[in-house]
Amino acid sequence: MAEIHELSAVRLRDALQTGELSAREAAAHFLARIESKNRLLGAFVTLTADQAMADARLADERFARLRKGFPEVSPGKQNAEGLAVLHGMPLGFKDLADVAGVVTTHGSAALDHKPALMDGGLVAVLKSAGVISLGKTQVPEFGLTAYSENRIAPPSRNPHAPSRSSGGSSGGSAAAVAAGMLPFAPGTDGGGSVRIPAAACGLVGLKPGRGLVPSGESSGDPARLVVAGPLARSAEDAALMMDALAPPPGANYREAVRHEPDRLRIGLTLDSPLSTTFPFTPEKEALDALLAGSALLEHAGHIVTEAAVRYDNRYPDAFTTAWTAAVGTARISPHREALLAPLTRAFRRRAQQRSAAKLNESLAFLRQFERDTVTQYGQWDLMLMPALAQLPRPVGWFTGAAHGDDRWPASEWAGDADGDYRKQCEYAPWSSMVNVCGLPAITIPVHWTGGRPGEGLPMGIQLVGPLGSELLLLQVAAQLGF
Repeated sequence: MAEIHELSAVRLRDALQTGELSAREAAAHFLARIESKNRLLGAFVTLTADQAMADARLADERFARLRKGFPEVSPGKQNAEGLAVLHGMPLGFKDLADVAGVVTTHGSAALDHKPALMDGGLVAVLKSAGVISLGKTQVPEFGLTAYSENRIAPPSRNPHAPSRSSGGSSGGSAAAVAAGMLPFAPGTDGGGSVRIPAAACGLVGLKPGRGLVPSGESSGDPARLVVAGPLARSAEDAALMMDALAPPPGANYREAVRHEPDRLRIGLTLDSPLSTTFPFTPEKEALDALLAGSALLEHAGHIVTEAAVRYDNRYPDAFTTAWTAAVGTARISPHREALLAPLTRAFRRRAQQRSAAKLNESLAFLRQFERDTVTQYGQWDLMLMPALAQLPRPVGWFTGAAHGDDRWPASEWAGDADGDYRKQCEYAPWSSMVNVCGLPAITIPVHWTGGRPGEGLPMGIQLVGPLGSELLLLQVAAQLGF
């Protein structure tokens, strides 16, 4: 067998299901991997090694009892009798999700850091599927940004170039998967927070459609933007996690993803609803990725044609209003607000000054935007665009913080909240409107600046599909070899 961290998530899952590997062996290997890699990459902010090994022991004891009841099962055969779909799989959770007994920091120095009393919805779903939690991964403050840097722990760095960011807000989880510290990981995506770090770290990132994975929804999310989805090294690995997050009736994603889709009509576009307020020019590498992805799709037999999409120029203001509403109501003591990052503090102040009528007006606009955009997209089976407009950015680039060396905490952030937000919109201009529309989308790492997979920095494409197209998106990614 290859090194445990080199196995695909599917292969690791099969080894755990058959007894070829024990849950304790898997947990111990990945914990050691984290210990050796995390100091450089900052992917994990909390490691729960003792609890993980205790949980792994219980998983092995359950496996032994089942093996005793089904003695005909032997290594090399699939043991589906009574075992959860992700039995013994090591996992890490974003430090926005509550894990019972573990501190949830939300990436903020302004909050009291107390252990959670119970598992959050996403954690409960995946624990019931058999996973072993190894700890909590790095996030930006309240998950607000496209980079995973905060004032309580070292920044999450890109395994392919540690001077660069791993993206956000699921940046710690993406870095952990890309560096072999986890086989795969769940992320949550309210404006690109699965797809942006997946693209930055060379992973497959799937954002399911609205409502498919209800455990990813947030009570402080008036526009219903947030959904949970997998960060994985392949479409098949992502499909395996989807079998735990949203098992389809009478089938499973992992088996179905192996079937090739019919010929598709795919609309290629560079149009963005952010461009009127935040003009941007895609870097050459983004366009190279788009051309590479288009060529792969055409080689697979699909028809790719240019698509012009018209977006209402009121979108940026309406989205920002909805996206930042929750931070305005977050429970933060007034005397601790000075500990917030400049961007969070600015967004919180504006949210608190905004009237309820303004929020409701923005939400109504976004519903109309959704209808208009879905109608336009409906002319094609899928929409194709770059995943990011720029290469992964240097650590500290958005905030002006001096994260470039080994010193931490960093120097004071520049405090230019509007400049920070503008940079994020120029970096990822094709992400947020997918959440507003509630549509499924996938990012695929089709291009590397070094010329070969794994060399240089990754750049990817995004495919957006209609409601219910999660399996189709995974099938296309698998068909392209990812």
